[in-house]
Amino acid sequence: MTTLLWGVLPYVTFALLVAGLFWRHRYDRFGWTTRSSQMYESRLLNTASPAFHYGILFVLVGHVAGLFIPESWTDAVGVSEHTYHLFSLYGGTAAGLVTVGGIALLVYRRRTRAPVFRATTANDKVMYLVMVAAIVMGMVAKLTHASGDGYDYRQSIAPWARSLFTLTPDTGLMAGVPVLYQIHAVVGMALIALVPYTRLVHMFSAPVQYLFRPYVVYRSRDPRQLGPRPERRGWEKTDA
Repeated sequence: MTTLLWGVLPYVTFALLVAGLFWRHRYDRFGWTTRSSQMYESRLLNTASPAFHYGILFVLVGHVAGLFIPESWTDAVGVSEHTYHLFSLYGGTAAGLVTVGGIALLVYRRRTRAPVFRATTANDKVMYLVMVAAIVMGMVAKLTHASGDGYDYRQSIAPWARSLFTLTPDTGLMAGVPVLYQIHAVVGMALIALVPYTRLVHMFSAPVQYLFRPYVVYRSRDPRQLGPRPERRGWEKTDA
């Protein structure tokens, strides 16, 4: 089971992600969208969407930093394990709460606004369920092991994650990891595998090219050309 979960499942997840992205781009290019429901309701969306997106962005940055920045690097710049733990605990919890608040409001909006609810598919419901489970399990795992310096995942989960990229997964590192962290990792992999097959695929469509495109030149129009003009008989008077 250890080999299956931590030596096989990560590569199955990656294969589903890559294959799904290729399939979606090749055969469902016009479906590569968030399927926005803003036209049905915008007041709640204007609060929920920024909260969720900014929150999940900080959550992702925290995961990348925690998994792929070795402990020796933070020690080299003078960041102690206790300081790192406090920053991870409070920063991660704050980002998680903002994310959960945003997604809770999004779910509430979908359930209580009839047009939005009718536009919600079974695919969306599965996506929300897995996403909420991944986020909540991460927060529960962190808060359950918050005493002292907490659980030092940089000695186990982080090296295991990095070993996946060298195609030599060190599955033994995950054997002693607390169960809550293991559940969070498995649900997280399920979420990654679902990305290409849900509206989450839009994260791969960030308009990066807008940062490098030429400036768009805007020119004012002649005030006389704004809006419809009444029809008049005869010659039109000019300023000349």
